[in-house]
Amino acid sequence: MRRQTLMYTAASMALVLATTACMTDPYTGQQTINRTAVGIGVGALGGYLLGDVIGGDHDRNAKVIGVGIGALAGGVVGNYMDQQEAELRRQTAGTGVDVYRQGDELVLRMPSGITFQVDQSNIQPQFQSTLDQVAQTLASYNQTYIDVLGHTDSTGSDAYNQALSERRAQSVADYLAGRGVARARIGTRGYGETQLIATNDTDAGRAENRRVEIKVVPVTQPGY
Repeated sequence: MRRQTLMYTAASMALVLATTACMTDPYTGQQTINRTAVGIGVGALGGYLLGDVIGGDHDRNAKVIGVGIGALAGGVVGNYMDQQEAELRRQTAGTGVDVYRQGDELVLRMPSGITFQVDQSNIQPQFQSTLDQVAQTLASYNQTYIDVLGHTDSTGSDAYNQALSERRAQSVADYLAGRGVARARIGTRGYGETQLIATNDTDAGRAENRRVEIKVVPVTQPGY
């Protein structure tokens, strides 16, 4: 629990700094807090936005090459991810899903309140249409790895939360695979309660901590 407390304290400091900047969303026209800056601060602390690709690069490259997916040259990676980001933002606008950008990686953060019922791992029917559109984009932009990461709040036992986070990550991964995203591109991991992004002392904070994230990482050629 000490590790969680330190992570939450550091994340809170990052949020305070990030919330001083505002931005106008180009897709809704609304002025909002710069959530990308918030995501960068929290992600760097949590370790799942930078360098935390599931499995070794060699193993993943072998898997995607085996299904005929090519790698991107360094000069086109940024534009490729820009286009994908724009589509994902349009598809998720107003749904409660946040899209974060860190370098050439994307993260879609989905609160469990809109994706799952309490203590369940089956995706709620009302969210499936949004996830269908996300899957369509991920399938179209196939030169990426897809990591599905499950998180919980710290209510309940460590073991139970770990298992629930794994089940929810697997449920989203299975759904994406069933909608055309190549299984070889998808990895899953459950973090349980180890990566809190908000206080666990309030209902609102616990709701933020209960989430599933889809991390999108470009497949790049060696040397890039």
